[in-house]
Amino acid sequence: MTSTELGTGAREREVSVKGKGAHLVGILAVPEAAQGVVLFAHGSGSGRFSPRNNYVARVLQEGGLGTLLIDLLEAWEADDRSKVFDIDLLAERLLLATGWLRQEPETRDLRIGYFGASTGAAAALQAAAEEGDRIAAVVSRGGRPDLALPYLARVTAPVLLIVGGDDTPVIPLNEQAYAALPGVKELVIIPGATHLFEEPGKLAEVARLARDWFQRHLTQGG
Repeated sequence: MTSTELGTGAREREVSVKGKGAHLVGILAVPEAAQGVVLFAHGSGSGRFSPRNNYVARVLQEGGLGTLLIDLLEAWEADDRSKVFDIDLLAERLLLATGWLRQEPETRDLRIGYFGASTGAAAALQAAAEEGDRIAAVVSRGGRPDLALPYLARVTAPVLLIVGGDDTPVIPLNEQAYAALPGVKELVIIPGATHLFEEPGKLAEVARLARDWFQRHLTQGG
């Protein structure tokens, strides 16, 4: 497939991931001398074209990190609300994409991190529990990590939970998940931010926090 050179210095191309009866479409971007690669798990009703996650991906690329924005559901599945909130299914698809990254020449030598938003954060944490120390870091943005509560005690990757200070219903759910995580972890509540971090400068703060977390933990010396 053809690739496009981005302003971030990364080469971007559309990729196809097949397996377990699924055909997933994603956008892979890998800068030269990448320090690692971050796989995005989108929230309900979102996908590889999510403007918020694309913004975060650009910041990560500028920080020397590869990104894979992928639809964990096929187009025909995306309208099925039972599949949208099926964390087991989303985690399974995330593991499928993780396996693909480990075989792809551009990314097979890179350490892998997960960035999860909303319900995607639960899928990311469940997949990280299955993968053990093969996942180097996880970041959750406005996530529902509580939906992966039975798996959290098995997560060995360093986890950063980011929540908006005005996202009142989600704060205690993240506090509950934070208490259940056994390893390196941090909970950051961004004052004045709502669930989607749409307020001026708030998404930029999320992206900076995520970039710093991944840079710290995805480098080989992590």
